[in-house]
Amino acid sequence: MRFPPAFLDEIRARLPVSEVVGRRVRLKKQGREFAGLSPFNAEKTPSFFVNDQKGFYHCFSSGKHGDVFDFLMETEGVPFGEAVERLASMAGLPVPQATPEAAKKEERRRTLFEVMALAARHFEETLQSRLGAKARGYLADRELGAATQKRFGLGYAAGERFHLKEALGKAGVPVEDMVEAGLLIAGDDIPVPYDRFRDRVMFPITDLKGRIVAFGGRALEKDVPAKYLNSPETPLFHKGSLLYNGFAARTAAQSGARVIAVEGYVDVIAMAEAGFGATVAPLGTALTEEQLQLLWRMSEEPLLLFDGDKAGRRAAHRAIDLALPHLKAGRSLAFAALPEGQDPDDLIRRSGREAMEQVLVQARPLAAELWARESEAASLDTPERRAALEGRLNEVVSAIADETVRKHYRQDLLGRFNALIAPQERGPAKGRRESWQAGPRARKGTPLPPPLVPRGTEIARSALVRGPMAALPRNEALLLFCLINHAFLLDEASEEVANLPLANPEADRMRRALVEANLDGLDAASLAERLGQADLEALTRRVRALADPRHDWPAYPDTAPADVRLWWHQRMALHHKAHALSRELKEAERTLGEDPSEANFAWLRDVRERLSALDGTEALVEGFGASSGRSAARSI
Repeated sequence: MRFPPAFLDEIRARLPVSEVVGRRVRLKKQGREFAGLSPFNAEKTPSFFVNDQKGFYHCFSSGKHGDVFDFLMETEGVPFGEAVERLASMAGLPVPQATPEAAKKEERRRTLFEVMALAARHFEETLQSRLGAKARGYLADRELGAATQKRFGLGYAAGERFHLKEALGKAGVPVEDMVEAGLLIAGDDIPVPYDRFRDRVMFPITDLKGRIVAFGGRALEKDVPAKYLNSPETPLFHKGSLLYNGFAARTAAQSGARVIAVEGYVDVIAMAEAGFGATVAPLGTALTEEQLQLLWRMSEEPLLLFDGDKAGRRAAHRAIDLALPHLKAGRSLAFAALPEGQDPDDLIRRSGREAMEQVLVQARPLAAELWARESEAASLDTPERRAALEGRLNEVVSAIADETVRKHYRQDLLGRFNALIAPQERGPAKGRRESWQAGPRARKGTPLPPPLVPRGTEIARSALVRGPMAALPRNEALLLFCLINHAFLLDEASEEVANLPLANPEADRMRRALVEANLDGLDAASLAERLGQADLEALTRRVRALADPRHDWPAYPDTAPADVRLWWHQRMALHHKAHALSRELKEAERTLGEDPSEANFAWLRDVRERLSALDGTEALVEGFGASSGRSAARSI
């Protein structure tokens, strides 16, 4: 019996090689692979290896190599047909009947693949033609140049109603094939089928073999019903079972790249172009169970990177609930959150790869993300409400099917719960609150460490929750304010300004604009115009608003250059210290989230104290201010 290739691919997708082999061979994880004793030869040292990401096993002692079908045939001596039937049963798939209709269906699939390839070529050619000028302009604004367009096969669907239909018709493609492939809109109430995609930038979608099965189209006009439009369900395309860029991402993951899931097509492209090649996205829907399984076949702990808004947080919360029943030893998720109001494309275009790396290094394991979701909005001011949170945690953990993983999650969340409700240190012992649930480590007069996740408004301020670049730090604003008013620093300290580390992406964009303006030799009026052209007027106003003429007078325009230089060097020294401590604070928070030990609590307190001590630090400099007509000895 001949089985349809799509059916065999589905079995391979549903059954990791390690799961099939593990029923016969005891496997042990080694890096990205599993190792065990050969089932083909007697041996004492493992020479048999399984790689789920690549979908094969290899036995060095016998030289045998293959996939799940080969393994069953080799170890149990069954023919291919029986191996397929047994594996289909394990995967929960019905075996398709060998009928003329099935053969005809498979032939139709091959034809449709050819139709989709022709359509993709047409869209690419249209993008590069006179008709594609507007689309090329849109892509240029998103910094998606010709090389990127070619790498991802981007195209353009012209605005005419029958542009694709006529082009494919000339190539001999029947209208029925175009309709079945989802390229035309047809129906009983539509006399003449017409192009589904019109006046849209086109993103081809491939299956896991790299064959084009669908398209996503981004509208260029604002007044259209759907900003993004995907192909409908077809014999080739089931949007809940594929990931955008899945084929290329799987290859990158096999070379060691971290698997990252984002929300949109352009975000995937921006990430891949920045060097994060194993980035994928769902196809216009929330992450599905099938897509989650695809992610796990590429990586044991894929990272979900969602936009920094309420919708992004909701997506993360849905993903937690989706994943919990399927967690196993060595199978989980990590979560990272972008600054408020930004997506990966925004962040990379404005602040570069380094800014994205800062976001990714803040990623939290699923357990920490689950705890944050359940605790950050919880009210704990009465025993009943504390009991409600504890009950909710138990209810959530009960969704985990794996008994061992469920046990460890229960222990982890209980530890976080106990840390959250522990009493806080409030200065002298006289002012401390008494514990209503002290826990086993409490001692009279000895405060317990602060809760693992800050409560109330402190949660929103936490670097772990708001992301590393959500606000405009005052010192960054003052440094920019000084550069705007004293352009000579851009010459004298050009290298220092060029390498100035700024956490806020908009502040960093202003720094780059100032450097470029200085290279062009602009005066003060032209500089203000340049900042306006770069859409930085609002940020300029915020920068000015954060400066206080009483305390920050050296940054204002009427200050003598000698005083400006002294103030600048002092502020830069403080900035570099604060930048280093802020990075250490984020690392301490992340470490504490993973391991709420006494040592990690102490580390976090120490970093906070050093940051607090740095605030308001001033240096007394003899003669400071004299050049600007101020008293002879002032502090900076």
